[in-house]
Amino acid sequence: MSKILIVDDEEKIRVLIGKYAKFEGYEVVEAKSGIEAITLCEREHFDIIVMDVMMPELDGFSACKEIRKFSDTPMIMLSARGEEYDRIHGFEVGVDDYIVKPFSPKELMMRITAILKRYGKKYEEREKDVFVSDGVVVDYGAHLVTVDGSKVDLSPKEYDLLVYLIRNKNLAVTREQLITKIWGYDFYGDDRTLDTHIKLLRKALGNYSNKIVTIRGVGYRFEADQGK
Repeated sequence: MSKILIVDDEEKIRVLIGKYAKFEGYEVVEAKSGIEAITLCEREHFDIIVMDVMMPELDGFSACKEIRKFSDTPMIMLSARGEEYDRIHGFEVGVDDYIVKPFSPKELMMRITAILKRYGKKYEEREKDVFVSDGVVVDYGAHLVTVDGSKVDLSPKEYDLLVYLIRNKNLAVTREQLITKIWGYDFYGDDRTLDTHIKLLRKALGNYSNKIVTIRGVGYRFEADQGK
């Protein structure tokens, strides 16, 4: 039984999500604040976290940053704010999905299921090779990316996206292929999620951002004249 941590200062929201989660067979733990969520994550394991952004004392983004210091538990952020800046900030601090309120509890359950499936398959095969292209180095075995010798911190989705583009280097990869491969057939988001991750990935690559080329009307290509 997967265990979900629901973090929201509004009891009615916690009760609503908890009701649907229990019906789906999940074990539910509740937290009223970001501080309480951090404490709970430090002492017990959760399979996924659903957290509100706007909370007193410590907001969801700040709580996520603290949790990411010691845990890579997948996280869905809930927010009444759907501006691009807020979504980007959420992905930057390490959330896996971002849902704008008001939301459908059924859709939330579908997203939870999809994320848990993806995480269950991660790292089943430990790759041992290293990819090098100019100053970009990806050590698959160590799950490590460096740019000009400096470690780059990527979210799980950014890393998976980069690896998939590299595995298909110098080939055009459609948007549909990327969404299906990285987010799954049962992804319920929209194209902006892919665009946001590409933007963050280019930012992380710094001087080598132009290696990810946009192919208008098709998708993207990772250009690597050198490398293995």
